[in-house]
Amino acid sequence: MPILAIDTATLVSSVAIATTDTLVAELTIQTRKTHSERLMPHIASLLTMAERPQTSLKAVAVSIGPGSFTGLRIGLATAKALAYALKIPLIGVPTLAALAFACPAPGALLAPMLDAQKGNVYVGLYEWQDNIIVEVQPPQVKAFAEAQTELAKLGRPVLLLGEAAVMYRENIPNPAPAHVVMPRAGSIAVMAQQLYAQGVRHDVASLEPLYIRRSEAEELWERRQSRGCQSG
Repeated sequence: MPILAIDTATLVSSVAIATTDTLVAELTIQTRKTHSERLMPHIASLLTMAERPQTSLKAVAVSIGPGSFTGLRIGLATAKALAYALKIPLIGVPTLAALAFACPAPGALLAPMLDAQKGNVYVGLYEWQDNIIVEVQPPQVKAFAEAQTELAKLGRPVLLLGEAAVMYRENIPNPAPAHVVMPRAGSIAVMAQQLYAQGVRHDVASLEPLYIRRSEAEELWERRQSRGCQSG
Protein backbone atom coordinates (compact mmCIF):
# COMPACT_ATOMS: atom_id res chain seq x y z
CA MET A 1 0.00 0.00 0.00
CA PRO A 2 2.16 2.91 -1.26
CA ILE A 3 2.05 6.21 0.61
CA LEU A 4 3.71 9.33 -0.79
CA ALA A 5 5.28 11.53 1.90
CA ILE A 6 6.36 15.17 1.73
CA ASP A 7 8.56 17.13 4.14
CA THR A 8 9.21 20.83 3.43
CA ALA A 9 9.18 22.07 7.03
CA THR A 10 12.77 23.32 6.74
CA LEU A 11 15.21 24.24 3.96
CA VAL A 12 15.41 20.51 3.20
CA SER A 13 13.14 19.23 0.44
CA SER A 14 12.34 15.56 0.98
CA VAL A 15 9.86 13.20 -0.66
CA ALA A 16 9.48 9.46 -0.19
CA ILE A 17 7.32 6.44 -0.96
CA ALA A 18 6.77 3.64 1.54
CA THR A 19 4.67 0.52 1.54
CA THR A 20 3.53 -1.30 4.67
CA ASP A 21 6.95 -2.80 5.36
CA THR A 22 9.37 -1.13 2.92
CA LEU A 23 10.80 2.34 2.31
CA VAL A 24 10.64 2.09 -1.48
CA ALA A 25 12.31 5.36 -2.46
CA GLU A 26 13.41 8.67 -1.00
CA LEU A 27 14.77 11.90 -2.47
CA THR A 28 16.21 14.38 0.03
CA ILE A 29 18.09 17.51 -0.98
CA GLN A 30 19.12 20.86 0.50
CA THR A 31 19.90 23.58 -2.01
CA ARG A 32 19.19 27.27 -2.42
CA LYS A 33 16.16 26.68 -4.62
CA THR A 34 12.76 27.27 -3.05
CA HIS A 35 10.25 24.53 -2.35
CA SER A 36 7.88 26.08 -4.87
CA GLU A 37 10.54 25.50 -7.56
CA ARG A 38 11.64 22.01 -6.69
CA LEU A 39 8.89 20.10 -4.88
CA MET A 40 6.74 19.01 -7.84
CA PRO A 41 9.77 18.05 -9.99
CA HIS A 42 11.09 16.02 -7.06
CA ILE A 43 7.78 14.18 -6.70
CA ALA A 44 7.69 13.46 -10.42
CA SER A 45 11.28 12.17 -10.36
CA LEU A 46 10.58 10.02 -7.31
CA LEU A 47 7.55 8.37 -8.88
CA THR A 48 9.49 7.71 -12.08
CA MET A 49 12.50 6.22 -10.32
CA ALA A 50 10.30 4.11 -8.05
CA GLU A 51 8.22 3.02 -11.07
CA ARG A 52 5.05 3.99 -9.25
CA PRO A 53 2.33 5.84 -11.15
CA GLN A 54 0.29 8.40 -9.23
CA THR A 55 -2.73 6.13 -9.51
CA SER A 56 -0.94 3.48 -7.41
CA LEU A 57 -0.76 5.77 -4.37
CA LYS A 58 -3.16 4.99 -1.53
CA ALA A 59 -2.53 8.07 0.64
CA VAL A 60 -0.48 11.26 0.86
CA ALA A 61 1.37 12.18 4.05
CA VAL A 62 2.87 15.55 4.90
CA SER A 63 4.99 17.06 7.64
CA ILE A 64 2.71 19.61 9.34
CA GLY A 65 5.12 21.46 11.60
CA PRO A 66 6.33 23.29 13.42
CA GLY A 67 8.86 24.74 11.02
CA SER A 68 9.19 27.30 8.26
CA PHE A 69 5.82 28.96 7.70
CA THR A 70 6.33 29.17 3.94
CA GLY A 71 7.70 25.66 3.65
CA LEU A 72 4.83 24.19 5.64
CA ARG A 73 2.25 25.99 3.51
CA ILE A 74 3.82 24.78 0.27
CA GLY A 75 4.08 21.19 1.46
CA LEU A 76 0.55 21.06 2.82
CA ALA A 77 -0.98 22.76 -0.23
CA THR A 78 0.75 20.25 -2.50
CA ALA A 79 -0.31 17.28 -0.38
CA LYS A 80 -3.90 18.54 -0.28
CA ALA A 81 -3.99 19.03 -4.05
CA LEU A 82 -2.69 15.51 -4.67
CA ALA A 83 -5.05 13.93 -2.15
CA TYR A 84 -8.02 15.77 -3.64
CA ALA A 85 -7.09 15.05 -7.26
CA LEU A 86 -6.35 11.36 -6.65
CA LYS A 87 -9.25 10.92 -4.21
CA ILE A 88 -7.01 9.37 -1.55
CA PRO A 89 -6.61 10.05 2.19
CA LEU A 90 -4.43 12.81 3.62
CA ILE A 91 -2.33 12.19 6.74
CA GLY A 92 -0.55 14.95 8.68
CA VAL A 93 2.55 13.94 10.65
CA PRO A 94 4.12 16.21 13.32
CA THR A 95 7.56 17.36 12.20
CA LEU A 96 9.41 17.05 15.52
CA ALA A 97 8.00 13.60 16.20
CA ALA A 98 9.23 12.47 12.78
CA LEU A 99 12.72 13.78 13.53
CA ALA A 100 12.78 11.78 16.75
CA PHE A 101 11.35 8.73 14.97
CA ALA A 102 14.38 8.69 12.66
CA CYS A 103 16.71 8.19 15.63
CA PRO A 104 16.08 4.89 17.45
CA ALA A 105 18.01 5.48 20.67
CA PRO A 106 16.36 3.63 23.58
CA GLY A 107 17.27 5.07 26.98
CA ALA A 108 17.97 8.57 25.69
CA LEU A 109 15.74 11.59 25.49
CA LEU A 110 15.46 12.95 21.96
CA ALA A 111 15.18 16.72 21.60
CA PRO A 112 14.45 17.70 17.99
CA MET A 113 14.95 21.44 17.46
CA LEU A 114 14.09 23.64 14.52
CA ASP A 115 14.89 27.30 13.95
CA ALA A 116 12.13 29.62 15.19
CA GLN A 117 14.14 32.78 14.35
CA LYS A 118 15.58 35.50 16.58
CA GLY A 119 17.54 33.04 18.72
CA ASN A 120 14.48 30.88 19.38
CA VAL A 121 13.86 27.21 18.61
CA TYR A 122 10.91 24.89 18.29
CA VAL A 123 11.69 22.03 20.66
CA GLY A 124 9.94 18.92 21.88
CA LEU A 125 11.01 15.88 23.90
CA TYR A 126 10.53 12.27 22.84
CA GLU A 127 11.70 8.82 23.88
CA TRP A 128 11.37 5.25 22.70
CA GLN A 129 9.19 2.98 24.82
CA ASP A 130 8.57 -0.61 23.70
CA ASN A 131 9.56 0.25 20.12
CA ILE A 132 7.15 3.19 20.01
CA ILE A 133 8.14 6.85 19.91
CA VAL A 134 6.40 8.66 22.77
CA GLU A 135 5.99 12.41 23.24
CA VAL A 136 7.40 13.47 26.62
CA GLN A 137 7.00 17.22 26.10
CA PRO A 138 4.90 18.78 23.33
CA PRO A 139 6.49 21.23 20.86
CA GLN A 140 7.16 24.67 22.31
CA VAL A 141 8.98 27.85 21.33
CA LYS A 142 11.91 28.80 23.55
CA ALA A 143 15.17 30.70 23.39
CA PHE A 144 17.91 28.22 22.54
CA ALA A 145 19.86 29.12 25.69
CA GLU A 146 16.77 28.51 27.84
CA ALA A 147 16.06 25.18 26.14
CA GLN A 148 19.67 24.09 26.56
CA THR A 149 19.64 24.96 30.28
CA GLU A 150 16.41 23.03 30.85
CA LEU A 151 17.72 19.98 29.02
CA ALA A 152 20.92 20.02 31.10
CA LYS A 153 18.84 19.79 34.29
CA LEU A 154 17.03 16.61 33.25
CA GLY A 155 19.80 14.35 34.43
CA ARG A 156 19.48 12.01 31.45
CA PRO A 157 21.32 11.61 28.15
CA VAL A 158 19.76 13.98 25.63
CA LEU A 159 20.39 13.92 21.90
CA LEU A 160 19.68 17.13 19.98
CA LEU A 161 18.31 16.72 16.47
CA GLY A 162 17.17 19.02 13.65
CA GLU A 163 18.49 22.15 11.98
CA ALA A 164 18.98 24.04 15.26
CA ALA A 165 21.39 21.30 16.32
CA VAL A 166 23.47 22.34 13.30
CA MET A 167 23.07 26.08 13.84
CA TYR A 168 24.23 25.84 17.46
CA ARG A 169 26.69 22.97 16.97
CA GLU A 170 29.50 24.83 18.76
CA ASN A 171 27.34 25.00 21.90
CA ILE A 172 26.48 21.30 21.90
CA PRO A 173 28.87 18.81 23.58
CA ASN A 174 27.89 15.75 21.51
CA PRO A 175 26.03 16.79 18.36
CA ALA A 176 24.15 14.16 16.39
CA PRO A 177 25.63 13.08 13.04
CA ALA A 178 24.42 14.87 9.90
CA HIS A 179 22.37 11.98 8.52
CA VAL A 180 20.31 11.88 11.74
CA VAL A 181 19.91 15.65 12.06
CA MET A 182 18.39 16.20 8.60
CA PRO A 183 14.59 15.85 8.23
CA ARG A 184 13.59 12.93 6.03
CA ALA A 185 10.34 12.20 4.26
CA GLY A 186 11.13 8.52 4.76
CA SER A 187 10.31 8.95 8.44
CA ILE A 188 7.08 10.76 7.54
CA ALA A 189 6.15 7.91 5.18
CA VAL A 190 6.80 5.12 7.69
CA MET A 191 4.97 6.96 10.48
CA ALA A 192 2.09 7.60 8.10
CA GLN A 193 1.83 3.87 7.41
CA GLN A 194 1.42 3.28 11.15
CA LEU A 195 -1.14 6.07 11.47
CA TYR A 196 -3.05 4.78 8.44
CA ALA A 197 -3.21 1.31 10.00
CA GLN A 198 -4.65 2.94 13.14
CA GLY A 199 -7.40 4.55 11.07
CA VAL A 200 -6.01 8.10 11.13
CA ARG A 201 -7.26 10.29 8.29
CA HIS A 202 -7.23 14.09 8.08
CA ASP A 203 -9.71 16.32 6.32
CA VAL A 204 -8.34 17.92 3.15
CA ALA A 205 -10.29 21.12 3.78
CA SER A 206 -9.53 21.65 7.46
CA LEU A 207 -5.99 20.30 8.11
CA GLU A 208 -3.71 23.21 9.02
CA PRO A 209 0.02 23.50 9.77
CA LEU A 210 1.16 23.35 13.38
CA TYR A 211 2.73 26.79 13.57
CA ILE A 212 3.12 27.06 17.39
CA ARG A 213 3.88 30.79 17.11
CA ARG A 214 2.48 33.68 15.09
CA SER A 215 4.20 34.90 11.97
CA GLU A 216 6.23 38.12 11.94
CA ALA A 217 3.54 39.69 9.76
CA GLU A 218 0.88 38.94 12.38
CA GLU A 219 3.06 40.31 15.18
CA LEU A 220 3.79 43.47 13.16
CA TRP A 221 0.08 43.97 12.47
CA GLU A 222 -0.71 43.57 16.17
CA ARG A 223 1.94 46.14 17.15
CA ARG A 224 0.58 48.61 14.62
CA GLN A 225 -2.96 48.07 15.86
CA SER A 226 -1.80 48.58 19.45
CA ARG A 227 -0.05 51.84 18.56
CA GLY A 228 -3.14 52.98 16.68
CA CYS A 229 -5.35 52.37 19.71
CA GLN A 230 -2.95 54.21 22.00
CA SER A 231 -2.74 57.25 19.70
CA GLY A 232 -6.53 57.32 19.43
